[in-house]
Amino acid sequence: MLFSQLGLSPSLLKAVAEQGYETPTPIQQQAIPAILEGHDIRAAAQTGTGKTAGFSLPILEILSKQVSSQKPRPIKALILTPTRELAMQVYESFKTYGKNTHLISEQIFGGVNINSQIKRLHRGADIVVATPGRLLDLAQQRKINLSQVEYLVLDEADRMLDMGFIRDIRKIISLLPKKRQNLLFSATFSNEIKTLSKQLLNNPVEVEVARSNSTVESIDQLVYGIKRENKRELLAYLIGNGHWKQVLIFVRTKHGAERLGKQLKHDGIRCATLHGNKSQSARVKALSDFKNGSITALIATDIAARGIDIDHLPHVVNYDLPMVAEDYVHRIGRTGRAGKEGVAISLVCEDEIKLLVGIEKLLKQEIPRVKDTGYTPISLAASNSPKKAKSQRNSRSNQSGQRNNTQGDKHTSSSNRKSRRSKTNI
Repeated sequence: MLFSQLGLSPSLLKAVAEQGYETPTPIQQQAIPAILEGHDIRAAAQTGTGKTAGFSLPILEILSKQVSSQKPRPIKALILTPTRELAMQVYESFKTYGKNTHLISEQIFGGVNINSQIKRLHRGADIVVATPGRLLDLAQQRKINLSQVEYLVLDEADRMLDMGFIRDIRKIISLLPKKRQNLLFSATFSNEIKTLSKQLLNNPVEVEVARSNSTVESIDQLVYGIKRENKRELLAYLIGNGHWKQVLIFVRTKHGAERLGKQLKHDGIRCATLHGNKSQSARVKALSDFKNGSITALIATDIAARGIDIDHLPHVVNYDLPMVAEDYVHRIGRTGRAGKEGVAISLVCEDEIKLLVGIEKLLKQEIPRVKDTGYTPISLAASNSPKKAKSQRNSRSNQSGQRNNTQGDKHTSSSNRKSRRSKTNI
């Protein structure tokens, strides 16, 4: 199937083609026609499968055919996202795909001056992409009018619930017209999400293009069993010896991100950190530098797990395993996007074994281990081991494991390890 077969106008097809896309992803093939037909949607798809275009294109198609003489322009579509980074990503998609239309899109989130956002809203907008907190601030100040919203999108709805936004979401919904089209998109479907969808959606079309909580086939997943005190040195070695150009590194805490950033800079690795204590301008700069190649490594807490959209991010590293197994899926979903291959490496110490077991239980497969890490190995064996991955995945993962084992063979002695503590110029 081609995009031209989905009922989109020439102006949208031109914008899609300019991005190099001809064939819609499975989620887009199912969601776009259903939305154009006026159905509510409950869609589940793993990260990197094109969910954003799955709702932005049909909304742009419908609204581009409407002509309104109202001034300022009334908000017709509201898209709620859990984080500023994701809001910016979704906003850019609407801007990119809608550039050949008359539609105006705006983004609303905290961490920046609210007065500039108020001024832009006074000029009018057809589409608003927002985080719940700042949107409610504007609504309470009566600086935004949601009375004419026709389309409500909850993007990454599971993440919003995880972050405690359920009350804010309910307050926002109470400000909207009862007659509207509701679109709920999520990477995973928890029981809480199913409950919310029953309350929000009216006879929704179910769209699910991949097994719930699965990871994309194009990602090679590997686990290094290693003591915590050796993690940083192994990470620096992998980056330098592998000549990695771009790697997203996930840590658990803000302080951990800053500490690792200082250590990697000492190793000669160009890097930046991304977490909740960063100002909006610092976060934008870190993401920009990472995307344009000015830095090699971006060290982030889970705030970035769903807000970074890079066409070809080759490496993701879990320096710390996430406390919630589902977050592993979102983290590694930053690589292997749009059909491209990627590698996701997890550095697992003894006190993270239970977290690894939970992740493998969620995935229903055992993640391949790299046996030779160059350090004293730690046992990652656990009872009730999950099923092995499919033979095809094992074959691909073993090949990657062999490549990384070769790296491990090069640094088995402590004397060799010390010699690599000199700075790695990257």
